[in-house]
Amino acid sequence: MGISIWQLLIILAIVLLLFGAKRLRNIGTDLGEAVKGFRSSVKDTENDEDNAQIEKSESDVIEGEVTKEKEKTQGK
Repeated sequence: MGISIWQLLIILAIVLLLFGAKRLRNIGTDLGEAVKGFRSSVKDTENDEDNAQIEKSESDVIEGEVTKEKEKTQGK
């Protein structure tokens, strides 16, 4: 048994009476900005993790090359 459209409209009317249209608009704006901030933070975190993985893989290659060069020079 879901909520019908009429029940939603009644709830909306009660909320409008309690808070007023201007205050609801402000709450909606604040909520939208919070969601945007959260999404950008998640995106930045994912980019940071990707960059860290790239840097790690590049440093592994460099370490491997240095190790091989050391082995070559120590063996001679």
